[in-house]
Amino acid sequence: MPTAKMVPLQLRYLAHARSGDKGNTANVGLIALEPEWYALLKTQVTVARVRRHFKGMVSRVERFELPNLSALNFLLHDALDGGGTISLKTDAQGKVYSTALLRMEVPVTAAVARKARKAAR
Repeated sequence: MPTAKMVPLQLRYLAHARSGDKGNTANVGLIALEPEWYALLKTQVTVARVRRHFKGMVSRVERFELPNLSALNFLLHDALDGGGTISLKTDAQGKVYSTALLRMEVPVTAAVARKARKAAR
């Protein structure tokens, strides 16, 4: 049986995200747009991959699974240069981390990529 061809796809086609802050930590929730895509997110959006995606911007990444919401939650430690009240960063409250995570590419089957792109129109 042939293996399905894999293609890169940005997470924005598979999920939506929200982010915020608590002190020096950014919090990013990643929610599957379709419940069946949660398993794909769980497999592909790993701590190691997210850490690589934000290399040089965070010191540590933690991931929490929320299967009842088809979501993953990430804590990005030391992401905010001390936090909103003391940081000179443009986004000291972590609002853009969700958009940045949605730009990360993950491998998916060509069929999933077609369905996700079609749904995004």
